[in-house]
Amino acid sequence: MNIQLVTHNSKLLFFLFALFLLVACKPKDKPSSAATLTDDALMDTVQRRTFNYFWEAAEPNSGLARERYHMDGEYPAGGPEIVTSGGSGFGIMAILAGIDRGYVSREEGLRRMEKIVRFLEKADRFKGAYPHWWNGETGRVQPFGQKDNGGDLVETAFLMQGLLAVHQYYAGGSTEEKALAARIDKLWQEVDWNWYRRDGQNVLYWHWSPEYGWEMNFPVHGYNECLIMYILAAASPTHGVPAAVYHEGWAQNGAIVSPHRVEGIELHLRYQGGEVGPLFWAQYSFLGLDPVGLKDEYCPSYFNEMRNLTLVNREYCIRNPKHYKGYGADCWGLTASYSVDGYAAHGPLERDDRGVISPTAALSSIVYTPDQSLQVMRHLYQMGDKVFGPYGFYDAFSETADWYPKRYLAIDQGPIAVMIENYRTGLLWKLFMSHPDVQNGLKKLGFNVKK
Repeated sequence: MNIQLVTHNSKLLFFLFALFLLVACKPKDKPSSAATLTDDALMDTVQRRTFNYFWEAAEPNSGLARERYHMDGEYPAGGPEIVTSGGSGFGIMAILAGIDRGYVSREEGLRRMEKIVRFLEKADRFKGAYPHWWNGETGRVQPFGQKDNGGDLVETAFLMQGLLAVHQYYAGGSTEEKALAARIDKLWQEVDWNWYRRDGQNVLYWHWSPEYGWEMNFPVHGYNECLIMYILAAASPTHGVPAAVYHEGWAQNGAIVSPHRVEGIELHLRYQGGEVGPLFWAQYSFLGLDPVGLKDEYCPSYFNEMRNLTLVNREYCIRNPKHYKGYGADCWGLTASYSVDGYAAHGPLERDDRGVISPTAALSSIVYTPDQSLQVMRHLYQMGDKVFGPYGFYDAFSETADWYPKRYLAIDQGPIAVMIENYRTGLLWKLFMSHPDVQNGLKKLGFNVKK
């Protein structure tokens, strides 16, 4: 026997075995270094993880988005079975993008959408409008507050924004897909937007409860996150409100126009409660509603207005008047999220700034500020598992307070995945804007859209 050959082969086998162990024992989902990822690979990594919040972590009976998911397993009253209507609308769009990207098969996606629609057909509704929360196991309303135990028209609008995109995705598909689209159309047509005018007023009210009536007493005026509600109310083919509801209620006969400057940046609209607002105001209505080329008599460019609102937020964080640790060009973004002081609407005013960065703020702004948002995405990704978990970036953190809770909120996760997709392909914008009722509603209210 050739001893030299045996020795050589033994060394080769040992090398191959060691290589096998190295590969086999390597963590399966360990993030690559941010420096080695292209922008597209980075976006796909973040989008895929965030999609999984709505796919893997969904409430199993309803298929809808859990209101919250805490990796520590600690929940307030209600627990992980509570699902959210608005956050589920965002999640439905995130799932559509995932289907289109092949994260799951078209068949798997259809089965999930059928489960969701089946739940929505049986779940509590109030004059066709859905509550903010349900118990996902029973479909019964879970009060958001004592008197907030009925219809929530704003959250219903967020849900319908997602469902109309799903309708368009399936309307020209297989027999099964067309059947699902028809069921969605029925849910859409059953929302009684007119009821929420409270006895025919030219304004929409946020809440109504069969137990407490209109006691929440919240007529909705702009500007805030509720633009989509007014557009869908006008767009309804069965319970559509007249254009005067938009002009008198939302725009308050033109009082919504209020040119001013914040952080040296021009803003054209009056923002509810102050001169500027949190970044979810630039995002929730525009997950399906395409701001590019969108204008009406009150705003010459919704894209530019929302971009400037985003830039105000960024500039404030860079200026950092309260000297919080970590703020800067690669770490900015103030919006509603978990906070060191409980849930709070953080914003670019000192009174609303608690030193908390919410990743959704900058990342969901990628359609307005792609370079600046990607800079934040790369920086946060490089921070590793302190801020990045199995379902994407955790909801919020504070370097000043050394506070890094491993917790998620659906209403913040959804816009990240949806806006990344809109930046990459415009998919959700194309679907929603292609719906004939949406087109009719925009025309009714005097909007001009891009051709």
